[in-house]
This record gives sequence, C-alpha cells and structure tokens, in this order.
Amino acid sequence: MTAELVHLDLAGAVATVTLDSPSNRNALSRQLMADLDRHLTAALGDDRVRVIVLTGAGPVFCSGADLKEQRTANESGSGQTGPGGLVSTLKAMWNSPKPVVGRINGPARAGGLGLVAACDIAVGVDGATFGFSEVRLGVVPAIISVVCLPKLGPTKGMELLLTGEPFDASEAARLGLINAAVPAEKLDEAVGGYVAQLLKGAPNALAECKRMVREVPTMPMDEAFDRMAVLSARLFASEEAREGMTAFAEKRSPRWSA
Repeated sequence: MTAELVHLDLAGAVATVTLDSPSNRNALSRQLMADLDRHLTAALGDDRVRVIVLTGAGPVFCSGADLKEQRTANESGSGQTGPGGLVSTLKAMWNSPKPVVGRINGPARAGGLGLVAACDIAVGVDGATFGFSEVRLGVVPAIISVVCLPKLGPTKGMELLLTGEPFDASEAARLGLINAAVPAEKLDEAVGGYVAQLLKGAPNALAECKRMVREVPTMPMDEAFDRMAVLSARLFASEEAREGMTAFAEKRSPRWSA
C-alpha cells in the first residue's frame, strides 16, 4: 500500500494538515493533491474542528508542481497537465467556513504560493523565500493567480509574475501574502497565538467574516450596505449572539457550539 503524502492530526478543535513528501520537496504530485483534498474534506466535515492549520514537513513548505511527473505525462501524451486537483483544493480553502492558518515552514514556489495565498492567515519563517517561477519554465501561474492576485494587487502582481524573481518572507509580509515573518524558533508560538485568538470567536461569525472579506470589496456600495444590513440583523438575532452577550454579562468565556 502506498504511504500517504499528507497527514491529518487532530488536537482538540484544531486539525493540522501536513504535506510530507520529502523526496520532491513537497511538490504537488497527483498523489499529494489527492491526499491533501481528502484530509481537507475530512477536517471541514468534522464538527469537532474549528481551525485548520496547513504546514509542511522538512525544510520546504511546497516546491510547486511535480515537474518530473509532468515531464512523464508530456512524453506519454496522457494529456494530464498541471497539478491535479489544485482548483478544488484552493476553492475548499478559500470558501471554507473554518479559518485556515498557514504555518509556512520554508520556501514556497509556484503552486505552493497558491496554497499560501488561499490561507486566511499565514506565518512564515524568516528564512523562507517565495517565487512565481512559472514563466522561467514556459508556463504561467494561471490557477493560483485567482487567489494570489487579490492579495498582491495588479502592480506588484505584474512584477512578480513577469520576472519570476524570488522574494523573502519579510517582503511577502509587506505585500500581504503572509501576515508575519518570524524566526524559525518562534514559528509555532506565532501560529499558536493566531489559533488561540481564532478559537475565541464564534464559528458562524468567523465564517461570515471570511465571506465579507472576500465579497464586500467586489460589490457596489449600495448593494454592500443593503446586504450587510441584512447580515448584521440576522447575526444580532442569532443563538451565537445571545450566548456571546450572555457570556460577556456573566464575565465568562462563551460556550460556542459547532
């Protein structure tokens, strides 16, 4: 039986999904993408899970597409091109009602940047580098542009996608691709801090916040005000709001349901 290339670990309300394919620097092979999709689906469907952490094993987070696998597909004429399953994975992360926190343990290239950008919050180690290397291979970062460009913007996005030049974690944080760059020995502390903050929030409120951040900037102002007024009224009348306000009045932590 083939060993899985992605692991899922559950600790309390936190599911950690770990890319673990050291032979190809956690590249997006078809097996890795299938394993990743399976574990993300499991974490999203588990009522015990409130926060998902995505990370990599070893010194690299993700090196992008599995080029050896791609060359084999090209030579065989199988027609299987690009990282299989990446669209569904990025959609699942982007639309997940549960916050996804990226623990970026090392360099990320090409498709690996799509995984970084699809996280809601991401922390990278200082030594990590990032790069859209696709043009130097004769391809383009087509699929990942959907999640990367909203964070980078058109001006910097144009520069990074056209040049393929790598950039460091501090620059990635300055651009908004990740939230913070920290020394390696502080990575778990920083990720844990974000996770602890997220666990204080109500599950449905967190899901609606994610939706707002994605959708409000794309709406005309009048539509945005109309839709957000309806959302506000609905949430203020919700069971979560009643529990949150009662807990505040009673000076205790809220007891959120899944």
